[in-house]
Amino acid sequence: MALLELNNVSKGYGPKGPERTEILEDINLSIEEGEFVSIVGYSGSGKTTLISLIAGLIQADEGEVLLKGKSVPAPGPDRALVFQNYSLLPWLFVRGNVGLAVDQVFPGESKEQREERIMKYVKMVNLAPAIDKKPSELSGGMRQRTSLARALSMDPEILLLDEPLGALDALTRATLQGEIEKIWREAKKTVVLITNDVDEGILLADRIIPLSAGPKATLGPAIDVPIERPRDRKELNHNDDYKRIRREVISFLMDSNKAAAEESRLDVKLPDVLPEDLTIVPKPWTPKRPPRRRSDIANKRELEDAA
Repeated sequence: MALLELNNVSKGYGPKGPERTEILEDINLSIEEGEFVSIVGYSGSGKTTLISLIAGLIQADEGEVLLKGKSVPAPGPDRALVFQNYSLLPWLFVRGNVGLAVDQVFPGESKEQREERIMKYVKMVNLAPAIDKKPSELSGGMRQRTSLARALSMDPEILLLDEPLGALDALTRATLQGEIEKIWREAKKTVVLITNDVDEGILLADRIIPLSAGPKATLGPAIDVPIERPRDRKELNHNDDYKRIRREVISFLMDSNKAAAEESRLDVKLPDVLPEDLTIVPKPWTPKRPPRRRSDIANKRELEDAA
């Protein structure tokens, strides 16, 4: 049995009818324990909606989300979510932000045990020197490390990453990509990464799955990443598997985007008025002519042809 399953899941927003927006349609996904899966898609395609369904923050309109064969009715400590915008409490230190999760999930532990747990994960993300600093005193990368430590401190079965590196500069992003892979190997957690960066998905994941352009986005074919770990981003550029996977993912995304654009194309009805020829200068005594309509000209020609 897979650790996480999504069976025929669909989700939309708004009242039923023509104004309703269907975000996801017929999503099927199966993730094994300990697997690192990356879901790649365009911004606005429904990636955050998908990971919110897995986290239990929202419920599917159709289908089911199963964790170890049981339905996911609400959020729980077995699924920890790291957001893109850090979501830290500004008045708490790093210790307090991580401790907030520890206190909620492990209320039965002693103060010493909880402090030990906090330190374990703060050290895991290399933030021990900044443990007594507030978010305003931290860089963007350090804030995201704090969010990551908070999620890991809950000892979840699944770590959900919703574009956690999207707001960071390229150098910090590359550093944290390496940290995330290292933490995944050390903590042995199941990880679902949502990203719009194909290269990031290939670098980190065991499997990469493209999400088609919305509305009614659905998952494309899953592609295994057989590249040995640890992966060197410099060597990837010369790896045939990397080139093949990247080509397949990008091809699927571009084809789906083109199909979505053609489906959403609107037929625009032009006004029934012919534009005036501004190159013709009327004489001063010429009365102003009313606008001419295409339909009137067409009707006049039909009458002439009939005569």
